[in-house]
Amino acid sequence: MKWRVVLESDSETGDWAVWCPELPGCVSAGETEEEALENIKEAIALYLEPNPIELQSGAVVREVSVG
Repeated sequence: MKWRVVLESDSETGDWAVWCPELPGCVSAGETEEEALENIKEAIALYLEPNPIELQSGAVVREVSVG
C-alpha cells in the first residue's frame, strides 16, 4: 500500500520532519531525508497495527461502510 508523506527540512538543524496527511498524528523525523523516510514507514506500520480493545459486557460490535 502506498501513502503520501510530506518532508520538511529544519533550516537550523538540517534534520527532516515527515508526516502522512491521511493518518492524523502519524509523524516522524530523521537526520537525513532517507532516514526520515525509513522512520515514517515504521511509524505508518505501527499506526495501522490493530490495537486490541476491551469491551464491556453487553457491548455490540458492528462494521459500517462509508462512501
